[in-house]
Amino acid sequence: MIAFGADDGSGFEIYTIRADGTHLRQLTDARGDAFRPDWDPVGRRIVFQIERRTTSDIRIMNANGTNQRDLTRAGYDELPAFTPDSHHVVFSCDCTPQGVFIMRDDGSDRRRVTTHAFPFEPDNNAEVSPDGKTITFVRHKVSGELQALFAVDPDGSNVRKVVPYTREVAIKHDWAPNGKHIVITTDADYPDGRSPNVATVRPDGTHLRMLTHFTGGQKGAFAGSYSPDGRWIVFRIENLERNSFRLMKMRPNGSDRTLIAKLPFAPRGIDWGSRHST
Repeated sequence: MIAFGADDGSGFEIYTIRADGTHLRQLTDARGDAFRPDWDPVGRRIVFQIERRTTSDIRIMNANGTNQRDLTRAGYDELPAFTPDSHHVVFSCDCTPQGVFIMRDDGSDRRRVTTHAFPFEPDNNAEVSPDGKTITFVRHKVSGELQALFAVDPDGSNVRKVVPYTREVAIKHDWAPNGKHIVITTDADYPDGRSPNVATVRPDGTHLRMLTHFTGGQKGAFAGSYSPDGRWIVFRIENLERNSFRLMKMRPNGSDRTLIAKLPFAPRGIDWGSRHST
């Protein structure tokens, strides 16, 4: 199953769809906006963000949408992701000071990992390497632009830049299951008329490889995640002129581009669950 957030015109909700494009299903009725789903490693739970007028909190639910419960309350916590052991969640906090945090999957033992270097712009979209030894995140200098991919050790030490600000990295990225590559989106917000495209990069920042090659600023591709077996990358193609969206998959080298589904809305925060997800 592939999970994503989308707005059908009445607010963002979490949906799932099978990898063959069948069984599109809405899981949430958020009474707010539900964003950024992330599967646990065994495919039995989804953690996600729910945003209301003045708060944004983190919620967890079963794979079928049942047993929803809050992990944080009355704050501005966002963009959660499970750790490989499935017992912890990394997330961003637009608090003072802003940064990346980690907590247990019941909301306890909350701990700061990073403190953001720029005012009013949080570090966000934390993701953990398959071996649990590295946390990657997107650091912003200016909202909607100047976004770079950084990495840090789980104890908060050894902060380093992986992909520079000039690449305008989107907040959604994902580690390959073998830990050898990270899939990212460059030119995320159509800067200066450049189109977004999907790329992969090694964790040390070398060998950045473009997998899609859209130009012109009206059509682009946005990375979702690797499939659990590492054989595919799921992503979105959007055409702004036609207001059309396609959920796609391709091999990690960019070949075998395959349509999963044409959708009436933009699938965002796309995450492919394990074979156990139902």
